[in-house]
Amino acid sequence: METKWFEDFVSLAETRSFSRSAQLRHVTQPAFSRRIQALEAWAGVDLVDRSSYPTRLTGAGETLLGQAVDILGSLQSTRNMLRSHQATGQDMIEFAVPHSLAFSFFPHWLMDLRQSFGAIKCRLNALNVHDAMLQLSEGNCDLLIVYHHASQPLQLDPERYQMASLGVETLAPYAKADARGQPLFSLPGQPGQKIPFLSYAAGAYLGRLVELIAKESAQPLKLDSIYETDMAEGLKAMATEGHGLAFLPGSLVKKELAGRHLVRAAADGEFELEMELRIYRERPAVSRRNKPAALALWDFLTRVQ
Repeated sequence: METKWFEDFVSLAETRSFSRSAQLRHVTQPAFSRRIQALEAWAGVDLVDRSSYPTRLTGAGETLLGQAVDILGSLQSTRNMLRSHQATGQDMIEFAVPHSLAFSFFPHWLMDLRQSFGAIKCRLNALNVHDAMLQLSEGNCDLLIVYHHASQPLQLDPERYQMASLGVETLAPYAKADARGQPLFSLPGQPGQKIPFLSYAAGAYLGRLVELIAKESAQPLKLDSIYETDMAEGLKAMATEGHGLAFLPGSLVKKELAGRHLVRAAADGEFELEMELRIYRERPAVSRRNKPAALALWDFLTRVQ
């Protein structure tokens, strides 16, 4: 039994849609369906009436829903209580960061921060965007760092959360270079030819931005999806091996570009999108943490903007 099965189930009860809940939970729809089936196997009874649309719960599902909400609330309250007893670690700043930023942006940013701000102790929780946001909303981290684009705003109440900008990042297409230093695959491609495409799994934040790039393209992009994953690092590894074209954040491919292992797969300024890097925290008046180290870091970040 996994608590995320209860979280999936509560989401499904709210949206009444497998596809919508899978998107909100940042997993593929088949993976989401398997987790609901696993919960039903554990319960030993059908919880969802799949013959109806929109999806609705069975009688047993309605009974479990109330229990699931109570269980999740109780678990979170207990966790927060235990953390409030933690006497040590007040100088340890806890960050929640999406996987792509954890591999690319965060290490370089932290090194620069130590040179300008000074010594800093930190713990990094690398998650998908949805779960990283939950870490902040449930009081399980001090700071959240995420990508932001106006087309895909994060649902964080400005009355409760403060935001600061850390800069911008460009999402663009990349591919392995051939012997002449040219991309093996490039956009917009040749007439009648499909480009092997390394894509983000359905619901991934960067995947939705790639969809926006394709939608705003003056001509249809003939991309043939041959591989997908939630993680940009996984797409980079596949692109470096020459499997296809991938849209990646610029900070993730700096070393590969310098070593000519990857090259831009389109002309500069084309088929790209600029994202903002943002850092969030709970406002001190309502925060459940307020570590002195985290407060000092926030003051520093907002002063140097």
